[in-house]
Amino acid sequence: MSITTGTAGQAGSKHPQGALPNEEGRALAQEFVQFAIASGVLRFGEFKTKAGRMSPYFFNAGLFDDGAKLGRLAQFYARGLLLEEQTSGLQFDMIFGPAYKGIPLVAAVAVELARLGRNLPFAYNRKEAKDHGEGGTLVGAPVKGRVLIIDDVISAGTATRESIAIIRAAGATPHAVAIALDRQEKAIENGQDVAYSAVQFVTRELGLHVFAIARLTDLLQYLAEAGSAPAVDSEPNSGDSLQTHYQRVLDYRQRYGVD
Repeated sequence: MSITTGTAGQAGSKHPQGALPNEEGRALAQEFVQFAIASGVLRFGEFKTKAGRMSPYFFNAGLFDDGAKLGRLAQFYARGLLLEEQTSGLQFDMIFGPAYKGIPLVAAVAVELARLGRNLPFAYNRKEAKDHGEGGTLVGAPVKGRVLIIDDVISAGTATRESIAIIRAAGATPHAVAIALDRQEKAIENGQDVAYSAVQFVTRELGLHVFAIARLTDLLQYLAEAGSAPAVDSEPNSGDSLQTHYQRVLDYRQRYGVD
């Protein structure tokens, strides 16, 4: 599994490097990449990113768009988070989903965590405050204690900063963020590439522990080991092998990647 730890106090591990939980995590990451490709959520071709770059792959979590795919996605989050608790000492008291993509994510992950024996309260926010009924912008359980934010990716850190402000305003502690994929890609400030990614910014500057089910390095490993296997039979991938995509993604990482 691909893990980026936050502040020094969160980094202690109960298991030595290379122990079984880490092997479990790497296997989980590979399983997730395979699932994302098979579901058509992770696609290959030419895609323009928010940063204006032409990327050879695109991850769109909005395409986890039926019950089976969303349920499976929640399983990956829940399994990864429970493993992360064991290996890094990550601790959290509740989970929070930022509107809008985070709303179905946080609900599904809460259900799966409960099924696995970790029953946690969850909440999410509205984009606009409600002026009737209970009012306000928060829905769900009271936001308190150490809060884990559930999101799909961190592109610029904007949504994370907004979630942090909401959580702090409620009197709770924003403690960590869980995402599906870390692109390990240079962020952009004032139109220029910088030497760190959005995930690294959240970790170093905002002080949050960031957990990712998989990272770009896991995708590259999967593509390399897939060799000449055909890509998923969908329009963006037709006619190319996974090995072809490996070289394109590798070239992109060498140009824009960070560790």
